[in-house]
Amino acid sequence: MRAPIQGAIDGADIQAFQEAFVADPKNTLAMNAVTRSGIGPVAIRREVLARTNHTYSHWIQTPEATNQKASGRCWLFAGLNTLRLKARQRMGLESFELSQAYLMFWDKVEKANYFYENILATLDEPLDGRLLMWLLAQPLSDAGQWDMFVNLIEKYGVVPKAVMPESFSSSASAHMNGVLTTRLRDDARQLRAMAAQGASTDELRAAKAEMMSRFYGMVVIHLGPPPMQFHWEWRDKEDVFHRHGEITPQEFFRTYVGVNFDDYVCLINAPTDDKPFYRLYTVQYLGNIVGGYPVRYLNVPVDVIKRAAAQSIVEGEAVWFGADVGKQWARDEGILHDALYDYGLVVGLPDGLDKAARLDYGESRMNHAMVFTGVDLDDDGNPTKWRVENSGGTEAGDKGFMTMSDGWFGEYLYEVVVHRRYLDDQVLAVLEQEPIVLPPWDPMGALA
Repeated sequence: MRAPIQGAIDGADIQAFQEAFVADPKNTLAMNAVTRSGIGPVAIRREVLARTNHTYSHWIQTPEATNQKASGRCWLFAGLNTLRLKARQRMGLESFELSQAYLMFWDKVEKANYFYENILATLDEPLDGRLLMWLLAQPLSDAGQWDMFVNLIEKYGVVPKAVMPESFSSSASAHMNGVLTTRLRDDARQLRAMAAQGASTDELRAAKAEMMSRFYGMVVIHLGPPPMQFHWEWRDKEDVFHRHGEITPQEFFRTYVGVNFDDYVCLINAPTDDKPFYRLYTVQYLGNIVGGYPVRYLNVPVDVIKRAAAQSIVEGEAVWFGADVGKQWARDEGILHDALYDYGLVVGLPDGLDKAARLDYGESRMNHAMVFTGVDLDDDGNPTKWRVENSGGTEAGDKGFMTMSDGWFGEYLYEVVVHRRYLDDQVLAVLEQEPIVLPPWDPMGALA
């Protein structure tokens, strides 16, 4: 008979577990409910649903909610949803949408180039080392960050959605991403093999150029060719006809959007011991365009972020933000509330992790980008809830818009982008610092 192993579960343990479970009738009740309906409908607090509404003291009129469908382009949708408000106003349009597929195309191409350059820069790294494993793990996801969004627009501009509409793969990107990722990993293998066999820098560069040409063609097959210029004309909401004529994507951005991205600051709230507030951070190997702006985060207390975001909305400017949308979210109802689910009542789940601990122990990180388009301020000017424009279509919530409690904001929001004019001198002075470089796998290296 095999000798007992210390720490292993044995038959006596299992019997004790089962007896402890059935000793409390509430466990059986929870089991009956959860096995039939899932834990969400059982744990949701009805009183939170009953007292939540979609009315705000300040809100920005927006067109219909957009839909990223089965893709991970929330950061692009959120960014373009802020820019379309400015284009819509300049052109006098009731509704308007910029092409997400256009920026997706260039993001794929640029991320491939960024990946190849990282592989060439790490040829001496061991294949089984943490850095190479991180670079190879997900070289071409749909996700991104604010500074990556800025990089794309400053290099490639924007186009109306009608000029480069959705394709099958832009709306359902998993298969495309799988094929493209396989290509990149095999190319990485080839480059490392060439280097190991003594290939010169010129030979490696020539091989990379061929790989980029081939990769570009693969993206065209999936998304179609991006327009280099197009003919633009429209009728405004008063039915007045306008014709611009031929225009490039870069000219379209300058003429009909006209945002100066240098005026915007990316704030984060990461209250962990290793990231003091009022310091500037960047993340190694995080980016999409070689030679583009590096990702830069200015870490501040969450109240600083709330004040800046609320003031932005009051003055009519929508706010791009990133958060952990998987926590305390009722999708169909369109509610993000920090006390929405009582998991402790159903399964005894403790609530012992604060925001810092959730980051440190991998329980939470930014995974989705959306836009603030409203805020409800109480009589003292303090926010109680926030209006959120998602990119999941018009079916959920208030025709695609969600409401976020101020408590949820504090617990699960990690990043916002606001205009410099909403920040005081203490915050703006941090931008003059040399950024502290975080490793690629730091929680703040997460993409939306």
